[in-house]
Amino acid sequence: MTAISSNGHIHAVPLVAPQLIGERPLLSARALTKHYGALKAVNAVDVDVYPGEILGIVGESGSGKSTLLRMLNLQEAPERGQPRAGSYVLNIPGYEGVNLLDLDRYAQRDVVIHHIGIVYQHPHLGLRMRNTSSGNVAERLLMAGERSYASLRAAAGRSLAASEFPLDRMDDIPTRLSGGMQQRVQLAKAIALEPKLLLLDEPTSGLDVSVQATVLDTLKRLQRETHVTMIIVSHDLGVIRTLADRVMVMRHGDVIETGLTDQILEDPLAAYTQQLVHAKL
Repeated sequence: MTAISSNGHIHAVPLVAPQLIGERPLLSARALTKHYGALKAVNAVDVDVYPGEILGIVGESGSGKSTLLRMLNLQEAPERGQPRAGSYVLNIPGYEGVNLLDLDRYAQRDVVIHHIGIVYQHPHLGLRMRNTSSGNVAERLLMAGERSYASLRAAAGRSLAASEFPLDRMDDIPTRLSGGMQQRVQLAKAIALEPKLLLLDEPTSGLDVSVQATVLDTLKRLQRETHVTMIIVSHDLGVIRTLADRVMVMRHGDVIETGLTDQILEDPLAAYTQQLVHAKL
């Protein structure tokens, strides 16, 4: 089925994977908007993501996908003017139905620390490059209130092991590590507190094909074992095909098309999506 929006874009009706039918969204955002002067970075975007689902967001550079991800990590404050005021709800214990945008920055910080993890394209954005790998993971645990050195060390080791980081390197600083291993430290830090939502911004960009494959395998295993909900931004449609249940296509801040991954990548409806898919073949 298709629907044509008021601005003329073609949208796939936002289907969900069969196993998710009847579920309440873990994440439900409405009218998220961010402009930088005349630049329309994110324009009244609606998004729902279901428990245990992996949503892929694709688009060319400048499409707004990374800005949207930062907004979902509460790093970027959306505009909330009329006619539509933005909302962002995570249906997690203690916050069901609460618009996170209405919380003060301290309450938002608490949500991010305990319930949202993020892995950036560039490791220096998520890591302290002069701290040890275990110290980077422990930092997140410290933010949650853990103070025992032994507990911090043990928990950091468990998280690094879960990200398939070699524990004999846990006292190395990130600058001594390969790009793939730096991403594993970021991932370990992101999952240290078992978040409900994991955000991934181009996590395999710039990695060798073999390293990219091992990172993707790690992500698939984590999702299978923990059922963490993920949103992954990538320009690489192969990555999206490997991981995502559904795909959302963005262009110039707008959502152009959304639907099941196979539907979008095999039979895209919008002309822009067709060009995007064919360009990557």
